[in-house]
Amino acid sequence: MTALVWILLPLFIAMGSALLSYYVMQARLEVAVAKERESLAEAQAIIRNQEKLMEEKVRAAEEIAARQAFDQLLADFRVEERHFMRENKSMFVNRKSLVMQERLFFRNIPLSNWVEHEMVVEEGSDMKSLTEQASIFNARALAASAAGSANGNGDIQNHGVRLLRSREARTA
Repeated sequence: MTALVWILLPLFIAMGSALLSYYVMQARLEVAVAKERESLAEAQAIIRNQEKLMEEKVRAAEEIAARQAFDQLLADFRVEERHFMRENKSMFVNRKSLVMQERLFFRNIPLSNWVEHEMVVEEGSDMKSLTEQASIFNARALAASAAGSANGNGDIQNHGVRLLRSREARTA
């Protein structure tokens, strides 16, 4: 029996050593796999961030291109103005008025007919400010006409200047 123990003891120690080395190698393998998974997760996070950045850059470039195209389109619009003084003399009334005509152009193509504004002029009034207030194609005039109050016959009272309806508005 002692001979059997001496024969089985090295086998038992060899099996124990093999089992121990198996578990040590398995632990090393798990550590290596965990490190690989961690580096893979970092790489995927970097890729996701790069994709988000790329999408934002593309979106920003598209917005900039659209804004520049719109600005170029708006730069091609222009307004042609002309104004003159008209005197209406009747028996009892002598009325002086400033007539301003405007037309909107895209490059050299007219987009509208002449829009005529007739403003009654009082002595000592500034003609330039009258024409700026009456213009329908500039932003200040749009804001001022929105702030002005409209009365029943369609005339707009604005800063002491009476703007009469244009001929086209009267016929419409």
